[in-house]
Amino acid sequence: MNLAQLKPGEKGKITAIGAIGPLKRRLMDMGVLIGEEVKVVKIAPLGDPLEVTIKSYQLSLRKKEAQGIAVEVLR
Repeated sequence: MNLAQLKPGEKGKITAIGAIGPLKRRLMDMGVLIGEEVKVVKIAPLGDPLEVTIKSYQLSLRKKEAQGIAVEVLR
């Protein structure tokens, strides 16, 4: 499952980052790291962007970026 498939309020644990090059570096610089917990706060009306919480701060990601982040759903 990827981050873009989570619904608002759902939590996940990042298991892989599929981005390459500058995008991967940018995501990692923002705290998107393997093993981190992420929670989807809200999704814009048209589905893009997603607002997520990582390490107690909120971050907006484009849907395409979120699709490259594999997560394990936490219950």
